Amino acid sequence: MSPRLSASLQRLAGWLRAFARKLGQTARLAVGVPDYHGYVAHRRAHHPDEPVMTYEEFFRERLDSRYRRGSSRCC
Repeated sequence: MSPRLSASLQRLAGWLRAFARKLGQTARLAVGVPDYHGYVAHRRAHHPDEPVMTYEEFFRERLDSRYRRGSSRCC
């Protein structure tokens, strides 16, 4: 296999892995499964000096947010 073809296949494989990750994340969000690992990664990258909720706190907050009375959602 030529080095050029090998590099192209590696780029394609990387793109497919990234696409699969995004597709999985989208599917989880569509059915309402909270993404704790994504939350932690975001907090550490963008708010490093602020505390990070535990998994239990995060999950409880997501459920409260989703099912809170008086929300603007119609259903």
